[in-house]
Amino acid sequence: MTASALRPARVPIRYDSGSWGFQSALDRRGLGPVAGVDEAGRGACAGPLVVAACVLRPGDGTRFADLTDSKLLTPAVRERIYDQVLARAVTFAVVVIPPEEVDADGVHAANIAGMRRAVARLDRHPGYVLTDGFRVPGLTAPNVPVAKGDRIAACVAAASVLAKVTRDRIMVDLHDEFPVYGFDVHKGYSTGDHTAALTAHGPCEMHRWSFANVAIAGRDHGRVPPRRVLRSAASVRAVATGSLCADEGAVSQNGLTVDTTADLRAGGTSAR
Repeated sequence: MTASALRPARVPIRYDSGSWGFQSALDRRGLGPVAGVDEAGRGACAGPLVVAACVLRPGDGTRFADLTDSKLLTPAVRERIYDQVLARAVTFAVVVIPPEEVDADGVHAANIAGMRRAVARLDRHPGYVLTDGFRVPGLTAPNVPVAKGDRIAACVAAASVLAKVTRDRIMVDLHDEFPVYGFDVHKGYSTGDHTAALTAHGPCEMHRWSFANVAIAGRDHGRVPPRRVLRSAASVRAVATGSLCADEGAVSQNGLTVDTTADLRAGGTSAR
C-alpha cells in the first residue's frame, strides 16, 4: 500500500461559506455532528469559569447571520442569539466551574477539564470537535484547534455566546450578594473600579486567590489564602512577599436559577 493511500482524505473548505465553512466541510465528509467548544471568564479574577459545547444544525447559517465571537456582540444581540441557540441547536451543554476549582487546579487545567466535561455531556456524541485556539487532550471525539475559532467557526461562536451569557447572568446575580465590587458592570475582570474595590474591601469568597492581585489585596487586609490554594506556591509567594507571581492568567437558564457549583446540562433535539 502506498503512503498516499494511508493519508486521510483532505477536507476542502469552501471559504465563501463564511463561519460555517469548517462545519460544512466536515459534514460533507460524514464527520458530523460537529461540536464547538469555548469558555468565558478565563481572565477574570472573580466569579466562575464557564465552558460551553454546542452542535448547530447543518443548513442553519441563514438563521444566524449575526453570529460571531460573543465579545464582539452587544449585550442585546448576545441575548437574542443565545435564545436562538437554545431553540435551534441540535444539542448543547454548559459547565460552570466555581472559583475554588479554578484556584485548586489553575485556570488552564480547569478550563481543559471543563471542555472535556461539556463535550461529554452533549446528548448527541459529536463526530468532530472544534476548539478555540488550542488543543484539548482527552476529548471523546477527534478534534482540532481553530485559531480565532469563535470568529471563524459558527459552532464555536455559538458556544462562546452560551458561555458568555450564562456567566454574565451569574455575575449580575452575584452583585446582589456582593454589591461593593460592581460585578454587574465589570463581570469580575480587573478593571480600575474593580481594583479600587479590591483595595478598599479585600477579596470575597467569589474571588480567585490564585490571581496575584486578589492574593495581594487579601494580604493587605490581613487575610490568608483559603486552603484550596495552599498547594499553589505562586499564590502563597504572592501573599507572603507581594510579588506578582500567580497562575496565568446560580446559573440562569430559561428563567431558572441553578446552583453555581453544579454543571448545567441541556440538550436533546431542539424545537423544529
